[in-house]
Amino acid sequence: MSVVHLKRVYDEASPEDGTRVLVDRLWPRGLTREAAKVDLWLKDLAPSDKLRHWFNHDPERWPEFRKRYRAELAENSEDLEMLRRLVAGKKPVTLLFAAKDTEHNNAVALKERLSARPRGNGGVKKKATPRRRSGAQAPRARTSNHS
Repeated sequence: MSVVHLKRVYDEASPEDGTRVLVDRLWPRGLTREAAKVDLWLKDLAPSDKLRHWFNHDPERWPEFRKRYRAELAENSEDLEMLRRLVAGKKPVTLLFAAKDTEHNNAVALKERLSARPRGNGGVKKKATPRRRSGAQAPRARTSNHS
């Protein structure tokens, strides 16, 4: 798994960034595509306009924002899976965002989501099955002898 960095899109690009992925719905103001040096723009992974406006980078709303944003991410599994495959590689990945608040933004929440252990079975717990000790034989079926 590669290293995932977070960086403001307005900060200077560096070779350590690896693949630079913009995760905002809107293109950053006053920044040309050349200056941004964005390799991939996954705007559909950004929070909806409704959620973004509700949150308004209010730190008190951060826990609820993360919860609602995770729910939105679950509905966009295609782009999230594309990002997961990118992160699974060896090259570093930098999630770019435009927000001034570097601790309470969608890129931080997205990185948390990428770091969470994937639920291979959809979060459903498997039913425990008893295990036999090695060398133990399976119980034999009883048969009746009708002679």
